[in-house]
Amino acid sequence: QLQLVESGGGLVQPGGSLRLSCAVSGFTLDHYAIGWFRQAPGKEREGVSCMSSSGVTTNYADSVKGRFTISRNNAKNTMYLQMNNLKPEDTAVYYCTLYSSKYCSLTSYDYWGQGTQVTVSS
Repeated sequence: QLQLVESGGGLVQPGGSLRLSCAVSGFTLDHYAIGWFRQAPGKEREGVSCMSSSGVTTNYADSVKGRFTISRNNAKNTMYLQMNNLKPEDTAVYYCTLYSSKYCSLTSYDYWGQGTQVTVSS
């Protein structure tokens, strides 16, 4: 049974950093694209970043380019999102996502976890 479990969220001051992790079980990660999206209260889901199965292609939302970095460790069946220079507008529940394809999109998600809260506030 496929499971995605996020961790690493929390409260951080503006300008701070967090690293989110997502452990995947029931699926071999290395053949599939991965990604992260977020949802803030009262707002629609926003694709944050995604990476192809090969790791060659990555996509980022304009709002996080230059600040967030997606990565994967296929040996550990885990994906990560390094978030630097966090801003209050980054506050949201962050979800990791797994695509049933080698390629990804920031506008669609096939499987996702339960989410982890990230709050950026002074």
